Amino acid sequence: MLVQSALALGHDDRENLLVRSDIDHLPPIQQDELARAKQLLMAEFAEAISRASQPWKKNGKIQKIILFGSYARSDWVDEPENGYQSDFDLLIVVSHPDLTEIADYWYVAEDKILRDETIARPVNIIVHSLDEVNQALSRGEYFWVDIVRDGIAVYELPGATLATPQPLTPADAYEMAATYFRDKIPDIDRWLDTVGFQLGKAESDVGFRKLAAFNLHQATETAYAAFLLVRTLYFPRSHNIKFLRSLAEDSEPRLIEAWPRATRPDRRRFELVKRAYVEARYSANYEISVEDLEAITASVRRLRDIVEEVCRERIEALREAAGL
Repeated sequence: MLVQSALALGHDDRENLLVRSDIDHLPPIQQDELARAKQLLMAEFAEAISRASQPWKKNGKIQKIILFGSYARSDWVDEPENGYQSDFDLLIVVSHPDLTEIADYWYVAEDKILRDETIARPVNIIVHSLDEVNQALSRGEYFWVDIVRDGIAVYELPGATLATPQPLTPADAYEMAATYFRDKIPDIDRWLDTVGFQLGKAESDVGFRKLAAFNLHQATETAYAAFLLVRTLYFPRSHNIKFLRSLAEDSEPRLIEAWPRATRPDRRRFELVKRAYVEARYSANYEISVEDLEAITASVRRLRDIVEEVCRERIEALREAAGL
């Protein structure tokens, strides 16, 4: 669901955008899971900076943790038995841009959250400095304005103030979205063309099967990048297509159609292409069949077509708003 963006906000609305802090709308079990995820994030961050010598690192702070997406808006889905379960999406705001590096400061916490038996749903994080967030808000970028409007602060330090969102002009919004669309859609097709060549040799060559799997991952990542950039003007620094799928489907339910997930083979195939970013290149144990590759290719082509359709709708709406 695309909520009202800065493009449509009046002056009074912008001044009244405040991040809430009440999670009483969540069932108790989800409140407990969220509290546990927050505890792990903060504990592992404290451990990561505990032996630092540089002042900016030693005195590094988590300034805010903001729940956004469906659990903030109250339109989540919780049907894990059918393969449909909304993720917790968390924005972590830190005091220095170097503290946003996932591998250095957040990987251990992510891994512990994934393995924690008391947390029953996926948890996705994006990490940005306060300056980065405020600069994006000052540009009126939809993704960030929507977080301020709908997000819920589950932790925040006093004095870490978010900027008042400024309106993005309709003409600027149209030009940005149209440029992203022109750049990204051909890239998806290039990845898929490469996959087509590799599939022609995949029956007798495991190397070509692995290359095809990797390129299907790249096509999927690029499709979600195209959608998110056109719709929200933001793309997270992540190669995790499960996270990207969650963000994209949260904004546009029509994208759900691309990936069947009602059966175990359907879910296994998505996991195969998710793992391909690393394992298809570096693991001798990664295996994928031609049948799986063909099924995944069909899903990625369907994703590409839906992304093109919804992006064209978005760009046309922006063009009309700009009077062009």
